[in-house]
Amino acid sequence: MGKYKTVSAKIRTSLWEKIKKLNINVSEVIRRTLEEEVRKMEEKELAEELGEVGKILSIHTDEEIVKLIRSSREER
Repeated sequence: MGKYKTVSAKIRTSLWEKIKKLNINVSEVIRRTLEEEVRKMEEKELAEELGEVGKILSIHTDEEIVKLIRSSREER
């Protein structure tokens, strides 16, 4: 299992009391929420990168792209 880091946040006392009353596992909620946020941000970055690649590829015809790929393979 990987290493861990501790994170903290200040919350209102009234919220803390509700968390305790409802027996909410704060660590699990934080982990799950942060993992989801990281996943969303990574997907957003990837979509932006793919958009840039699409713009680059759109200036070439399909035939040009095929030739470039074949040429790249032959160089290896």
